[in-house]
Amino acid sequence: MAELADLRDAGGELLDRGLVIVFTGPRSFTGEDCAEFQIHGGRASIAAVIDALGQIEGLRQAEAGEFTRRAFVNGKMDLTGVEALGDLISAETAVQRRFALANADGSAKAQYDNWRERLLHARAMIEAELDFSDEGDVPGSVADEIWRDVRLLAEEMAIKVSESRKAEILRDGFRVVILGAPNAGKSSLINRLADRDVAIISDEAGTTRDLVEVVLDLDGVRTVVTDTAGLRDDPGSVEAQGIARALDRAADCDLVLLLEDLSNPTAVDVRTEGKVLRIGSKVDLVPDSGAGSYDVVISTKTGSGIGRLIERIREEAQTRIGGWSGELLPFRLRQVELLRATVSHLESALNTQTELELKAEALRLAADSIGSIVGEIRTEEVLGRIFSQFCIGK
Repeated sequence: MAELADLRDAGGELLDRGLVIVFTGPRSFTGEDCAEFQIHGGRASIAAVIDALGQIEGLRQAEAGEFTRRAFVNGKMDLTGVEALGDLISAETAVQRRFALANADGSAKAQYDNWRERLLHARAMIEAELDFSDEGDVPGSVADEIWRDVRLLAEEMAIKVSESRKAEILRDGFRVVILGAPNAGKSSLINRLADRDVAIISDEAGTTRDLVEVVLDLDGVRTVVTDTAGLRDDPGSVEAQGIARALDRAADCDLVLLLEDLSNPTAVDVRTEGKVLRIGSKVDLVPDSGAGSYDVVISTKTGSGIGRLIERIREEAQTRIGGWSGELLPFRLRQVELLRATVSHLESALNTQTELELKAEALRLAADSIGSIVGEIRTEEVLGRIFSQFCIGK
């Protein structure tokens, strides 16, 4: 029900005029009776209404994530829906928005519920054999199809775990690190990519000592590009810390842009799990150098090659997410860790050397791990960590 109303304080003073909407439970976000005030957005109006509400006995401001937590407690959503809602609120790109919506529609819960039901069925068969083995209508051994399904479950979950990095890129972004010797043009490149001055540029070696990040939107994929300290031998103590941070960031990034000054080539050694693109910089100083062994040659001064470099970064990002088309993926570290634990328990149950009683216990632990993903098994510590990431109220 919606009504245009005058909002007044306890003394009758008019604070604002706006819509008051009442949602009766359970047909509300939280499943409880709720009221919503739609007022003008001026700071004075908002402050006056909040102050007046605070004067009413029994009313207080909601804690961080409290509305969503109440919705979860009242069965309006599961933990995967809660986490997807958090991702939707913080989405910066179209792909992030689509990924969050794909996980918020209940499909993830349906997947985990299906796995849990299959595990419960397997547990029932095994425990029936353990508890009623002397009964004539109980089979003497667990049917082969039960163990085939358990093995299939382990394989399905292992595939989802292996795709967790794809989900991490979709959710948090494709990580690119720029490396190279001092004065290779790293800071000039990140400024050119950001289309603004985010890093200090100087002919003095060692100017960049800390990590500088910019976020790009490449066809909807959030792309985080990091400028780093120049890599060289015998740096000063402060510069050495910057180099250490650069190498740490490069070690687990998705893509390294390894810059080399074409006018003064200085090779550097880099170790990374990501792909490396060799970039020849300052081609404007040596226009006849050619591509040579470089993937791309660029000039941040003239802009030559920058478009091609951006296209290569875009191609690498699309390759890493594998042309994601809406399939369900474990999109939080909590989910990935619980899936890994589930697969481990299933492998224990499938071990031919394991006693039947221990197989049943392994399946129970596996079912509990899956239940924890959607919130069937609740712990206050886990819930508090999840809901604390939300803004005040929501």
